[in-house]
Amino acid sequence: MQNSNIYKATTHLLFITLLFFGLIIARSFLIPLFLASIFAFLVFPLTNLLEKKGLNRIISSLIGIFLLLGVVFFFLGFVFSKVHQIMAEGTDIVAQASYNLKQIEIFVYDISGVSIKNQNNWLNSLVHNLTESSNEFLKDFFKATAHTFFQIGMIPIFIFYFLQFREKIGEFLFDMSNIKHKKIAEKFISTVSFVTPRYIGGVFIVVCILAVLNSLGLWIIGLKYALFFGIISAMFNFIPYFGTWIGASFPILFALLTGDSPNQAFYVILLFIIVQFTENNILTPNITGSYVNINPLFTILGIMLGGAVWGIAGMFVVIPILAIIKIYCDLFPNLQPIGRLLGIDSHHKYSKFKQKIRKFFLRKPNHST
Repeated sequence: MQNSNIYKATTHLLFITLLFFGLIIARSFLIPLFLASIFAFLVFPLTNLLEKKGLNRIISSLIGIFLLLGVVFFFLGFVFSKVHQIMAEGTDIVAQASYNLKQIEIFVYDISGVSIKNQNNWLNSLVHNLTESSNEFLKDFFKATAHTFFQIGMIPIFIFYFLQFREKIGEFLFDMSNIKHKKIAEKFISTVSFVTPRYIGGVFIVVCILAVLNSLGLWIIGLKYALFFGIISAMFNFIPYFGTWIGASFPILFALLTGDSPNQAFYVILLFIIVQFTENNILTPNITGSYVNINPLFTILGIMLGGAVWGIAGMFVVIPILAIIKIYCDLFPNLQPIGRLLGIDSHHKYSKFKQKIRKFFLRKPNHST
């Protein structure tokens, strides 16, 4: 019996190892495929509406894809124009940054006693390491440019064919299921088709709202290029939990280096604390929370794992993948414990039990003899 358990554990461990090894090896093929499926779910409501209005499916799909590409190219054009504008003012920005760094060094010396010379040595070492890393990154980037453009170019093609053959994909999954699991397969396909586009669309709406809030807040604070930094920081909110502060690092660093006062950087930090509270407690629960209820612990673990396997793209696609896994597990009684573990709503089933425990510990002692 013990040897059987060891054999099963070894088999499962070997399968998981080979799975992740395969995901890493095949990343150049799988990343465009998964990103295309996510974007296909995003544009599906529009294309489906156009089809119901009487348009041909091919034309409806092309309209949805061209609108998506239009948004992407408009965003990239906006980013590049603002980066060019910032670089054009490079002399003034560098002068202000140098002054602010000297003030920070004096502040650190007064607080910690670390000499300005040692601080400069540490900064020079940090800049040198960052420069070497950047050079290596640029070398790798330009080596992989042709392949990267090919991958990006394949995404719209994949989106088009996903939209064209969506029924065939559903029929394939239905036909491949066991006879006794046909109803479960049908429910799984319909649930995924309902939940995923609404979740992806909800996240897109949240990011748009945050872009407005971030830009407005940074403009009130007085940060230059408020609209640029507001949109850039909001885009990282496609990554749950970590995204807010990854995006916030850009305006915080810019305010710290180029602001007239350290107070501006403090106000930017305070702004993003408020934004994250608003996003976590108001926007996301009301816009996307009713569709995907993934445990925050497994959300964070999934994002870390997705980042380790596929980088930024993995951090972006991991939540829809976890949602699909949870939907699948919830449909099978032997897998429902995994679904409850991944979800956040299982505690409702035990609320009465918790109330009894609470009453037991809070009950008044009986002093009657």
